[in-house]
Parts: sequence; C-alpha cells; structure tokens
Amino acid sequence: MVKVNKITWNDFKAVELRVGTITHAEDFPEAHKPAYKLTVDFGPEIGKKRTSAQITELYTPEKLIGRQIVGVVNFPLKQIGPFMSEFLCTGFYGEDGVVLAIPERDVANGSRLG
Repeated sequence: MVKVNKITWNDFKAVELRVGTITHAEDFPEAHKPAYKLTVDFGPEIGKKRTSAQITELYTPEKLIGRQIVGVVNFPLKQIGPFMSEFLCTGFYGEDGVVLAIPERDVANGSRLG
C-alpha cells in the first residue's frame, strides 16, 4: 500500500489548476525525451502560456489542437534545454504513455479546479 502524504485545504488552494485550450503544438526535437511544445490559452485573466509535454506516445500535434487540458499555472518558470516552460501540463502515466488530464465537458478557459 502506498503511503499518501496528507495536505491541508490551504495547501491544495495554493495550486492553481486551470483549464486551457491548446492553440499550437509542435515537435520538440531538442528535448532529451520525446516531447511537444504546447501553447495553451488559459483565458483573459492568465493568457497564453507555453510548456513542454512528454505526451508523444498517445497524441499527435494535429490531434492536440483545440483540446482542453488541465495545467498548473503557478509553478516557477523552468528551462528545458533551449525552451522556457511556463506551466505544468497534467496527466497520468498509463501502460501506453501519458494520458492527459482533461475536463469531462468543455468549460471556460481559465476555470479553476477546486
């Protein structure tokens, strides 16, 4: 059995999990592991942000455009090779690769989880 660390409600509230729509996706050949560069629109309050995502096993850039995803938008910037990541794209490790965390229905870009 996996031991799960408990957090407080305030810990959870500190994580900005927001919905955004992928507006651009392209290969990231300079990455150490296969990845895409994504641009995601998180609505007027947050705007567009970019990230690198290791989701190449289950998704193509063309199939990602227009999809809504869940991202952590309040992490500090992270340099990934020549690319600056501005948020964390969330997903789950499956048998065939990373499965994106997505809302069950379309919601407004920038909507917050929680």
